[in-house]
Amino acid sequence: MFFKKKNPMVTEENDMDTRWSDFLRNFKKQKTAVVAFFVLVLLFFIAIFCYKIAPYGINEYNYAEKLQGPSMAHLFGTDEFGRDLFSRVLCGTRISLSIGFITVTIATVIGSVIGLFTGYYGGILDGITMRILDAVYAFPGLILAIAIVAILGPGLANAAIAIVIFCIPTYARLVRSCTLQLKNSVYVRAAKCLGASDLRILFKHILPGVFPDVIVQYSLSVSGSIMTTASLSFLGMGAMSPTPEWGLLLSNSRTYFYSCWHYAVFPGLAIVITVLCFNLLGDGLRMALDPKLNDRA
Repeated sequence: MFFKKKNPMVTEENDMDTRWSDFLRNFKKQKTAVVAFFVLVLLFFIAIFCYKIAPYGINEYNYAEKLQGPSMAHLFGTDEFGRDLFSRVLCGTRISLSIGFITVTIATVIGSVIGLFTGYYGGILDGITMRILDAVYAFPGLILAIAIVAILGPGLANAAIAIVIFCIPTYARLVRSCTLQLKNSVYVRAAKCLGASDLRILFKHILPGVFPDVIVQYSLSVSGSIMTTASLSFLGMGAMSPTPEWGLLLSNSRTYFYSCWHYAVFPGLAIVITVLCFNLLGDGLRMALDPKLNDRA
């Protein structure tokens, strides 16, 4: 995005249409990312209508059919209380996707604002803020999340707070780095010369240039958030019973792993497929949004 004399015949709407069509053309070349996108669309559909799709209630007990293998009556088998695993895995989709998107969205907004202002203004504010974020970033994400949940107490809400805290430095550092590159660009200098305010420059001229990197990181972070939530639940620090969260289902299956293989396999597959699709989508978006990488491919 360089400051140059525009063709009067080319409107801003036409320019946006051109960029959007270029993105779609490049994205369609990423076959695995396209497949991952449609799988995620299916998962979103399941998350929205899971309670209508599920053939049984998530807490519908039937002790006469406990720990049964997959069958026509119970596609994924049953758990130790005779509850239908297919229904519980389906409804767990809403929990995992909700936590993933809510936590990452909050972290993206907070981290992007911090990165924009520290990168643009620099000085003491930049130095102090980034050193604090570097200290947080130095801890492995899961270890930091465990420490935070240990202080706040177990539960999905506290697990979400922990995920937000350790995701913020990632976006702050990313946006700050991009802001440092863009704030001295020709079109930003031109905007200053025309009398644009700092807020207009930040959100009108710099933020759009940062957006491609942020959207790629967002996709990858959602998969990390889902994994962290499942890990905390597996350790007994996230979702509490009888919530049908995938990590908690895996934790409950440990006792019956050798006698009832289905109990662990299907929640585990749900985690693997979801995380893999988000990672493949993130790679595809990175290739589609970066012309240099797309040319190499």
